[in-house]
Amino acid sequence: MSTNYINKNELTTAQRDELLGALKMRFEKNMNRHPVLEWSQVQAKLEAHPEKLWSLNEMERTGGEPDVVGFDKSTGEYIFYDCSAESPKGRRSICYDREGLESRKEHKPENNAIDLAAEMGIEILTEEQYRELQYLGKFDTKTSSWVKTPSEIRKLGGAIFADFRYGNVFVYHNGAESYFSGRAFRGALRV
Repeated sequence: MSTNYINKNELTTAQRDELLGALKMRFEKNMNRHPVLEWSQVQAKLEAHPEKLWSLNEMERTGGEPDVVGFDKSTGEYIFYDCSAESPKGRRSICYDREGLESRKEHKPENNAIDLAAEMGIEILTEEQYRELQYLGKFDTKTSSWVKTPSEIRKLGGAIFADFRYGNVFVYHNGAESYFSGRAFRGALRV
């Protein structure tokens, strides 16, 4: 998808139409993720919130393949997660946060998960959300994804990531400054 925007956080008509087409096709192909929801209602909500379309386009552009995974009745919001089979390719090789990035003396990655998610207007999945995602399919069978790290772990210099191996979700730790070619992060967006 093109990155030539009218303004920051605003898509052209062509980009909007292309994104909505891709989201609709993915929605219809993966009804197991949202069996009681209807695309027409999701699309109406998206069209009412163009700034959310920009964030979804960023998720799509970086390889996340966003899809609807739920509906929050209390807020009336649709919930999108990155549903790419493996961690999003356009977000790999990044450390966990700015502090981790700045602590590296050499071989610094280009960015970090927390800042990149904020720039995209999305949230990093929590461990609980990551586990929920795994009920909808098999994700990260060859890669891994940073997940929101509890502050008590982060204060000690660590960060957590997860993957799916041997039929189970595994949650591990690394230093927040570490980065790997097979690790990115998965995001969530509420619309």
